[in-house]
Amino acid sequence: MTLFRNIAMIVAPAAALLALAGCATPFRADVARFQQMPVPQGQSFTVVADDPALSGSLEFAQYADLVAARLIQDGYVRSADPSAADLIIRLDYGVDDGREKVRSTGYGYDPFWGPGRGWYGGYWRRPYIYGFYDPFLFGPGYNDIESYTIYSSSLTMKIDHAGDNKRLFEGTAKAQSLSNKLTYLVPNLVEAMFTNFPGQSGETVRISVAPEKP
Repeated sequence: MTLFRNIAMIVAPAAALLALAGCATPFRADVARFQQMPVPQGQSFTVVADDPALSGSLEFAQYADLVAARLIQDGYVRSADPSAADLIIRLDYGVDDGREKVRSTGYGYDPFWGPGRGWYGGYWRRPYIYGFYDPFLFGPGYNDIESYTIYSSSLTMKIDHAGDNKRLFEGTAKAQSLSNKLTYLVPNLVEAMFTNFPGQSGETVRISVAPEKP
């Protein structure tokens, strides 16, 4: 019995992690926007890095193209001559170093607990996320500790009128996820930013972006 219990204690957490990794969940972001955007009438625009350190970056250029494609869909025109653009789009993004979370999952045994007090065959159940429990495998008081890292990412976008530097739009999209890869985060943040763009001024909304198909 001890052998079965040891095997189960090794296999069950691993299987649970594999199941978690295989789940496709929507990307959710909180988007706040303030805007006085003009009606699209073919105004030209250029996309620049709000952080000078990103200027000239090939990675930034890729994300700038994503923003430009959404603006073109909305009726704006990307300027062939950035210095002659009507609108200046200032873009910035980033992800933090993450913070670790620890959660306890499992079960314990209390023979004094009975019906109406959380009793289940003599076992009371602690909160858990996934997995199964068999008292003959795990034994009384089985407990598992789960550790994972949560990353906070954000994307900010500002739009100024080139002629008088009047601010027309300020937007921020923030999200928390298990990934710190900008190649995954930034496209999703851009998608969230442009959902129902330019949005209602002063409103913060939760945007869910459908997961990519495997």
